[in-house]
Amino acid sequence: MHVPLHITKVAFGNPSVEHLAQRLAIRGRDGPMFLTTRYLPKRHEEIAGQGSLFWIIKHQLVARSPIIGFAGAEDGRTQIHIAPRVVRVAPQPKRAHQGWRYLEDKDAPADLVEAAEGIADLPPALVGQLTDLALI
Repeated sequence: MHVPLHITKVAFGNPSVEHLAQRLAIRGRDGPMFLTTRYLPKRHEEIAGQGSLFWIIKHQLVARSPIIGFAGAEDGRTQIHIAPRVVRVAPQPKRAHQGWRYLEDKDAPADLVEAAEGIADLPPALVGQLTDLALI
């Protein structure tokens, strides 16, 4: 069994997790949802089908979308196929960057559990501070 590997990406143009979730739901209605990048990640086999794309909003990892796989595009680029859903995670500081970066599973933030339902309604920065203080 392989330990999943993930990638991170800035959710450009998305001011909130809710906005990102709405955009992905709309784009995913008509078929497979994918993002396009210039190069196939060298470690794509460790990611496809088991890793996630972790989204950065306002300098924090706040959500993830499972990665289904990778495919070539007509222009020589690579498509990253993702599930058109957003899973909120415990916010974790992350500097913005261009493109994508690898994220080891051991370093990935945990999903927000349903037991902590009200937490998902709080601003990500506040959830991050409460997590740092071990209050949630």
